[in-house]
Amino acid sequence: MISFLGAITALVLAYFFYGKFIERFFGADDNKITPAIRLEDGVDFIPMPTWKMFTIQFLNIAGLGPIFGAILGAMYGPMSYIWIVLGCIFMGTVHDYFSGMLSIRNNGASLPEIVGKYLGPAFQNFLRVFTVLLLIFVGVAFVTGPAGLLKDLTGGGMQWWLYGIFAYYLMATLLPINKIIGKIYPLFGAALLIMAVSIAGMMIFKSASGSFHLNEISFSQMTNMHANPGKNILYPMMFIVISCGAISGFHSTQSPMMARCMKKESYGRPVFYGAMIAEGIVAIIWATAAMNFFGGVNGLNSTMLSGHNPAWVVNEICNSWLGKVGAVFAIVGVIACPITTGDTAFRSARLTIADMFHFKQKSLKSRLIVSIPLFAVGFLLSQLEFSTIWKYLGLSNQILSMIMLWTAAMYLAKQGKNHLLLSIPACFMTAICFTYILVAPFNNGGIAIDTNIGYSIGIAIAFAAFGLFEHSIKKKIKTPKLNIR
Repeated sequence: MISFLGAITALVLAYFFYGKFIERFFGADDNKITPAIRLEDGVDFIPMPTWKMFTIQFLNIAGLGPIFGAILGAMYGPMSYIWIVLGCIFMGTVHDYFSGMLSIRNNGASLPEIVGKYLGPAFQNFLRVFTVLLLIFVGVAFVTGPAGLLKDLTGGGMQWWLYGIFAYYLMATLLPINKIIGKIYPLFGAALLIMAVSIAGMMIFKSASGSFHLNEISFSQMTNMHANPGKNILYPMMFIVISCGAISGFHSTQSPMMARCMKKESYGRPVFYGAMIAEGIVAIIWATAAMNFFGGVNGLNSTMLSGHNPAWVVNEICNSWLGKVGAVFAIVGVIACPITTGDTAFRSARLTIADMFHFKQKSLKSRLIVSIPLFAVGFLLSQLEFSTIWKYLGLSNQILSMIMLWTAAMYLAKQGKNHLLLSIPACFMTAICFTYILVAPFNNGGIAIDTNIGYSIGIAIAFAAFGLFEHSIKKKIKTPKLNIR
């Protein structure tokens, strides 16, 4: 129990201390008029209360991520604890905070436009294509899963559930953000938090009463405990499997939505930084539950290898510990939450395309012009196998986080501030992403070269990226020359 409570305490303290430091370091200023006030349009730029923005942001970035990712990551053992806690505090939170605040400072701009401003047009054009594709894939991934579960629960046809969810997606994408998202997302966000807190409460209660044993972290367990370590390499694969809860590039595509609704810059810490801390806490809870419910990491691995998946694990834990209420939470967790992630992915894709072409979105006609082709592509992709779609999401997600970290580091450099706060995490994620491409098995999107060679090349690429970044700073940030006539 000490390990579990210690991890939760570290995340909570990080919000109050490191979060405050990050806020001051960035220079949040309530004297600046935010885009929500200055550009209010009744559709995407609408001022919202802080509590509502927090729950929407939390649900946007969370969904199934900190649950399924944490369960799969727990198969590697307690090393997942280290990554979730340290990754969340020093990487995920600053990534989310800077992506949201830089959007506020740039008129609520989407991620590719922010990247273009600080890293140049080449990165901007790459991100425009990459981000839209990632968002479509996320939307599609989170429609096929719930549609399949609904088919199993109701006995209805898979295709009809796809039609129904896509119809909902279209409405949520087109309508003003305060009509559907602003009304129902806080409820689902609260349900996701209550479910996690309830699971945590049951673990603590059962452990205190002696009916359940919570294993403590020990140094001897700081190894790869996965049942198939050869195909599931601790470094870098665990760092890709656990993204939500530690650091996730997808979050940087969602933050601009709330950046367009924020009335004061000081609200950025509870909304952007705070939502990521909350997601880290949810991830720790589910990683702990998964590692202990089946009697330990080995029990979890045996369960998963016997044909079960994270959705089954969620359902089993919720029903066993929370009864009928748990069954409701399980349905919310594995059906409603992914749907709410999918619709905001499509909404973000609409905003990204609109920003790309400077196409105002106030009129319904303008929103339809962008959305209809977007959903047509999404529906075609939904016919692919779910595993084909999901395979590349994890790596794409972390490539996006890597680029966002380099973007924020460049912003700090241009502001004359110490960029190491973000360039060091950017280096780390660069090493993770390139090493994964080199050493991961073919069926996981890698090219499967020798791990020792892959590690060396991945680290070398990270150092080279840092060198290029420093060189770029010297080129872009020059000492002003005297104008001599």
